[in-house]
Amino acid sequence: MFAIQAMASNSPFTEEICNLCADICERCAEECEKHEHEHCQQCADTCRNMSA
Repeated sequence: MFAIQAMASNSPFTEEICNLCADICERCAEECEKHEHEHCQQCADTCRNMSA
């Protein structure tokens, strides 16, 4: 939501905000991949797709 608001308002920080979101998704994916539960693997896949 924050990234969308930044884009909609033409914030000068949009790129940095989007990069931060991608970094958060990547770290989440790394953590979820450590667990064998199906829901953790699905979360990791979703996060990887979001940060790509």
